[in-house]
Amino acid sequence: MYHWFVTYYELLPHVFKKFSLLRTVRTGIPTALYWAHRKPLPASDKPALFTMNIMPPLMTVWYHLVQKNLGDRVDIVIFDSSGTLDPKDFPKARVQKYINVYAASKSDEFLYHIARNRKIGWICDDDMFIASSKCLDRIEEEFKDSSTAALSFRPRDWWHFEIGGKEYAPCGSYCLALNREIYCDKEKLNLSPCDGNTHGVSHITDKMDRYDTFDKANFELLRKGYRCAQVSKDEQLEYVTGFSGVSSAAMLLWHFRTSDQFMSYLEAPEDKAWRGNTLFTVLSGLLAISSCMEMHETITGKPYTLTSMPTKEDLHRLVEQKGPLLREGKYFETTLDVVGRIKKEL
Repeated sequence: MYHWFVTYYELLPHVFKKFSLLRTVRTGIPTALYWAHRKPLPASDKPALFTMNIMPPLMTVWYHLVQKNLGDRVDIVIFDSSGTLDPKDFPKARVQKYINVYAASKSDEFLYHIARNRKIGWICDDDMFIASSKCLDRIEEEFKDSSTAALSFRPRDWWHFEIGGKEYAPCGSYCLALNREIYCDKEKLNLSPCDGNTHGVSHITDKMDRYDTFDKANFELLRKGYRCAQVSKDEQLEYVTGFSGVSSAAMLLWHFRTSDQFMSYLEAPEDKAWRGNTLFTVLSGLLAISSCMEMHETITGKPYTLTSMPTKEDLHRLVEQKGPLLREGKYFETTLDVVGRIKKEL
């Protein structure tokens, strides 16, 4: 069971902190050694592609699709914040054990130091999978314009900036290529979230008063007249595919010791709780990770075992039971459709 003194949603901040502290045993010394040297990638015209990982099966699938679709046209850097990746499984990537600080901090470390000899630093979440070689062709095309500071393959679509009477969709940070000469060298920006968003207009009922990762830098770039390009909706579906909210499920998988404990967490809340975001996000993330575990075995020939992962049968039973309880706009089928797409791409 999860801790009796917290609700199902209050447990999540606890397990995030617990993970970061416990994993420091595996990642603390490697991080300190990295900081002692901070060796950048060698100079090259290739974009440097960066991701971060806390759940190894996702990394197996992500790396496989990058190799299939991009090959040697990029140099890959992976920050391993679980401390459990085997670099031998990712022979064409630089794998660095790194403490689990905020994603924005890890990404800026990559952009300012590891990729400092490259023009293009490309950040891509490990649950956002490259599905087409056209991504690189598009990067080459867009950054021919010297005013282009960013290219987003998955912008945010639930709010927009209003600047000088014009609307701009935020780029997001899920799959984002940046011109480092502008972002780092000239403007010296950072990806950190912060309060004070007075230019955001929500497309839903929630008020926009906070900048998420890269949003503040995105605003500054737009305000200064730089171009922040984005691929169209149709192109997004062609170029990349991926999940959302997987980190919550991953953290709970590291927290619980048995699948029975995890099932108790999912089954204990009242039905009305499923109209919120937390349980939907967790179960969607479990579906994604469970499927990536299967794909990991397909790719490597070796199973990946997590004692806390509920069985596939239990997960799909919950989908059938809880699906009708979700509020409009929330569908487990969305995650299952992405799973189907990735399996076809393998």
